[in-house]
Amino acid sequence: MDEALLRTLVPSVIGILVRRGADFALAEDAVQEALVEAWRIWPDSPPRDPKAWLVAVAWRKSLDAIRADNARRRREEKFGAETTPGPAATGDDTLRLYFLCAHPSLTPASAVALTLRAVGGLTTRQIAQAYLVPEPTMAQRISRAKRTVAGVRLDAPGDIATVLRVLYLVFNEGYSGDVDIAAEAIRLTRQLSAAIDHAEVAGLLALMLLHHARRPARTSADGALVPLAEQDRSLWDTEMIVEGIAILQATLSRDRLGEYQTQAAIAALHADAQTAEETDWVQIVEWYDELTRLNDSPVVRLNRAVAVGEADGPRGGLAALAELDPALPRYAAVEAYLRERAGELEAAARLYAEAGRAASSVPERDHLTRQAARLNALLRG
Repeated sequence: MDEALLRTLVPSVIGILVRRGADFALAEDAVQEALVEAWRIWPDSPPRDPKAWLVAVAWRKSLDAIRADNARRRREEKFGAETTPGPAATGDDTLRLYFLCAHPSLTPASAVALTLRAVGGLTTRQIAQAYLVPEPTMAQRISRAKRTVAGVRLDAPGDIATVLRVLYLVFNEGYSGDVDIAAEAIRLTRQLSAAIDHAEVAGLLALMLLHHARRPARTSADGALVPLAEQDRSLWDTEMIVEGIAILQATLSRDRLGEYQTQAAIAALHADAQTAEETDWVQIVEWYDELTRLNDSPVVRLNRAVAVGEADGPRGGLAALAELDPALPRYAAVEAYLRERAGELEAAARLYAEAGRAASSVPERDHLTRQAARLNALLRG
């Protein structure tokens, strides 16, 4: 097979699909799938017109993806209301698909990426942002995963840790954007919790409920992002909070602590505070210390720096932040907040503007830009 020819054809084929009406991310994913097919078929049966073959296969893949996405959305609409307490629904096989995509032949990272793309409905770009890697890197990872399972019988379910990771990432994407995706993640996690006795499944369900309970207060009437400290807590769903805390307390009592239970404990402390000023930041820092022992990721340490800034003052937070890579997403936003609290308004305004330019969503960009404008007005005035 002529690999050089394939590389030269890819941009042209993507362009044709875009002109036919596919969005860029969908076109890119469809072409990646067509390339997998080419690697499988061409050595034994090379096409007379490679470009036409790629266009035809990629277009068919894009149509299949659109149909699958429409089916998923219909399923979410049907079951989206089932995020309230009660028995889990068992009327569809989505959860089984999650387990099958988490195939034992794949590494955990590849299984998560493939499941998010194939079943979770996330784009390659969204998955790349969740993993803090460039989009082309994630596209290659997903393509490799597809090649690995090509021709393999998907009858051996993957491990629970991989499935929980997928559900967690799907919920996070929905929490920051599409509420239907978040509701679907809660539904599936509730279904999984009803099916198996697992401390981290319960911890993840508690975490989702505690975060989802705050959703009505996260944006203003005009769609602007409202930070946690400024949210109207009367809008929080108290029934969902009560359920989440009850699930968390029950699973913590089993003394089988894991990452999701620890995150849920932090969320519960936020939910338990009647006002932002009453938040027990000292205890939150202690839970973050526990979380870093379980998952010492840059994102966890970034969030810990914010908590340290609240518990010990902005200088303590800045010292914790200095241990991290400034290229980390949202690093500039956290530093801006801590610099402002430390009275360094000029540096904070500059950092807010920098963070706004790098923001991954329009509401976040607008919020950070407003923060920069507010401080610049104070400096001028």
